[in-house]
This record gives sequence, C-alpha cells and structure tokens, in this order.
Amino acid sequence: MTLLAQLNFEQKSIIFNMARRKRSRKKQEEVLVDIVEARDHAQDFLDRNQKTIFGVLTAIVVLVGGWFAYNNLFNKPRQEKAVAQLFQAEYQFGRDSFALALTNPGGGYGGILDAIDNYGGTKSTNAANYYAAVSYLNLGKFDAAIAYMEDFDAAGEVMPIMKNGVLGDAWSEKNDFDKALSFYKKAATVRENETLTPYYLKKLGMLNEKLGNFAEAQKMYQKVKNKYPNSPDGRDIDKYLIRIKSKV
Repeated sequence: MTLLAQLNFEQKSIIFNMARRKRSRKKQEEVLVDIVEARDHAQDFLDRNQKTIFGVLTAIVVLVGGWFAYNNLFNKPRQEKAVAQLFQAEYQFGRDSFALALTNPGGGYGGILDAIDNYGGTKSTNAANYYAAVSYLNLGKFDAAIAYMEDFDAAGEVMPIMKNGVLGDAWSEKNDFDKALSFYKKAATVRENETLTPYYLKKLGMLNEKLGNFAEAQKMYQKVKNKYPNSPDGRDIDKYLIRIKSKV
C-alpha cells in the first residue's frame, strides 16, 4: 500500500475511533500531531519525486494513447482485410469444400491458412482457426484439427461447446477414447444449449456404450430424455434407452 493510501486509511480510522470512544485530550492531541507529521512526510515525498511521478503518468497516457492508435490505425484495417480475404473461403467451407477452403477458395482470394498466416491477432484469424480445425477434421487430418482448435479462443454461449465437441471428435478418431470422453463431457457441461447440450450428451452416451460403460451410457441417454425431450436428439432418444436397457 502506498504512503498516501496509508495516510487516508489512518485518518479515517482516527475519525471512527474518536466518534466511538472517549479519549483524553492529551491522547487526541498526540494523534492529531501524528496526522500532521504524516501529511508533511507525504508532501515532502511528492515534492522530491515530482518529476518521477509526472514521468510515470506521462508514460501511462502514452501507452493508452498508443493502444488506441494501434487499434484504429493498424489493427482495425487488418481486421477489415482479414474479413475480405476470408469471404470466399467461408463460402467454400459452407459448401463442405474443405480442401478448397483451406488453400484455394477461388476468385483470387487466399484460403483459411493464408488468413491465419497474414492477419494474426485479428478476430477473423481466430475464426479461421476454427474453420481450419473443422476442415482438417473432415479431411481426416486429426492432429492438425486438434492443433488449430487448441489455438481457437472460444467465447460466448455456443463456441465453447463447439470447441470441446470438435476436440472430442478428433480424439475419438485417433482412438484416444479417454480424451474423447473428457472433451465430450466438457461440451455437454461447459454451457447449456437446448440443441447442442443434448447432442453431446447423446454422443457421450454412445461412446460409453461402445466402450462397455453401459450404466453411464444409460445415464446420459436418460438425461437427454428428462431435460431435453423436445430437442432433435431428445425426440428419438427412446430407441437408445431401449437398446441400452438390454445391456445393463
């Protein structure tokens, strides 16, 4: 705590104590002397270090101003260029043309990987990491899918679910079922969504069933039925429950 902060705290404490308890005049005078001395020391500190304090404040102003300048003069134009470059790649991604989206979307535009290389640090580049991960997952390149998805900064209500779900899919394809179960569980619990949560609960149940964890699988299916009966996965969950009951 700084000297000025301590002085303010001491002054308030003295006022409270004086209001709550009776003290001798001598004791009060001693306390008031201490306050004056402390204030004098503080003023002396300010006088002796005025240039240093001014320099620190100036540096803060420069840093804040520099951040705004960077954001408006450098980062914002880069973001706009990144959006323009990703336009055609996003079109190909939406058509499930994943190889084209990654490197050659057409129209003279660069692909997802070019956007990541050229416009790092922008919001569009973050989105490009997600596109790249899903593209590589669908192309069967699971290590690349995991690497790009780990670089994706998932925010909001939906994307944390999607990120963990894609990682679960990739690890499942690599036959690392322990990691797949872990990520599916995260996808089913990190946020609650009426469509995605039951989808990943069912996936969690299906993988548990595949691994012979029938009681756990039944638990996941039943949760979908109880909490999300009107979701797309909830409407056909009974067939999974009927199947698993014969195995438990």
